[in-house]
Amino acid sequence: MFKSVVFDIGRTLIGYDKPLSWASLYRPALEHISDTFDYNFSENDYQHAIRILTKYNTRIHPREYEVSSTQIFTEILNGIHPSADLEQIKHCFYSYFRRDSFVYPEVEYTLKMLYSKGILIGTLSDVAYGMDNVYVWNDISPFLQYIHYPLTSNDVGYRKPCIQGLKLLADKMHIPTTEMIFVGDEEKDMICARRASAYAVLINRDGTYKNYAQDKEIHSLDELLPFFNIREK
Repeated sequence: MFKSVVFDIGRTLIGYDKPLSWASLYRPALEHISDTFDYNFSENDYQHAIRILTKYNTRIHPREYEVSSTQIFTEILNGIHPSADLEQIKHCFYSYFRRDSFVYPEVEYTLKMLYSKGILIGTLSDVAYGMDNVYVWNDISPFLQYIHYPLTSNDVGYRKPCIQGLKLLADKMHIPTTEMIFVGDEEKDMICARRASAYAVLINRDGTYKNYAQDKEIHSLDELLPFFNIREK
């Protein structure tokens, strides 16, 4: 019997009108920073920042440990503008990538119904470039009240498919991972769930063939409700 549902965030709860890898958008994001603060970055400045961002791009260089936003942007600014305000630069950068975010239509209803039935709800999401949790919580603010244990890779110190995040959530919920459903949209989510002995549910919104050895595939999150004998609206 399942007592908990843990959700990935990006492309599971929240949609982002951006590619999974931000590499193609480094330059426009950096130009946005330069224009916003009138920094007039040189070509060498742009190339330095792009090298650092590429180094920490997990789509290009996968890693299971997390790196903080402070470390990444300190490296960038030390090479181009050491006196710049770190927090302002981070805010400008992350806001550029988050400005087209949206909540999938069935998310709030699904979480509200699970919450009303006493199902424990958590998140486990890998942040991009050490993005601080404050930005993540802002994105999910319309339904954050229904999430008992919101976590990201910042809290865990590791990224999926490392199982430390699911183990931490299970400890906080006082349940074994076998009583947990983990919902995500990527292969690493399914690997993480299987390694942790959680039930692996793939959210496949576009319907393309995806064989990630998932236990269950759904196309909308409200398809989770029958697991808990909850009637859909």
